[in-house]
Amino acid sequence: MTSEACDILAFAPHPDDAEIACGGTLLLLGQQGRKLVVVDATRGEKGTRGDAATRESEAAAATKMLGLLARENLGLADTMVVDDAKSAALLVAAIRRWRPRILLAPHVKDPHPDHVACSQLAARAFFLAGLKNFHPEHGAPHRPAVVLRYPLHEPIEPTLCIDITTVHAKKQQLIACYASQLSGASNEHFVKRLDIKERIDVRDRFYGAQIGVTAAEPLWCASPLAMRDLSVLGS
Repeated sequence: MTSEACDILAFAPHPDDAEIACGGTLLLLGQQGRKLVVVDATRGEKGTRGDAATRESEAAAATKMLGLLARENLGLADTMVVDDAKSAALLVAAIRRWRPRILLAPHVKDPHPDHVACSQLAARAFFLAGLKNFHPEHGAPHRPAVVLRYPLHEPIEPTLCIDITTVHAKKQQLIACYASQLSGASNEHFVKRLDIKERIDVRDRFYGAQIGVTAAEPLWCASPLAMRDLSVLGS
């Protein structure tokens, strides 16, 4: 299978996680003409609200709003994601198919076991995707230049924060595509027991305050990021 190379591949545990964690960043990149792909690990079929078909429809609406080049689902079992060779091979195939420059993936600091497993799975696939003799049937080796981690439930000390002020309102509309996850009288099943839109709005405003803007999304990198000059810091 031949696919058009993308700039950024966002790997998410469930449909809606990429939008919640880094939807503003994806909206900004899309406005800049970047080619974006989202790969969801599961269909979110074990969630308290909604079902696989509903969440697939909601993801399609979000995909359209983001203007993605493509969206794929690995079909892993919701609530039972594991960091193993079989799962890694599926993600390696996606990485080689789309050949992203940057891989966005969950931060390991999170109470949801699927989020933790996907964080570890991304690290495994990032390395293995560059090995010529690892599942050569999945395509030529390719390793993204960098992996940037996004938090979901827990705060982190970020490497950088993306100013999403200009798309802050649109991100709220993007998250609203997942209506099944937002409706209902009780929030008892949520880890923080807070409405998703409210929690993410507070989080984005908090990180925005750290860099002196209205809203921002935090990203973390395990290694130093290369820069050719400092002019970007004053822009």
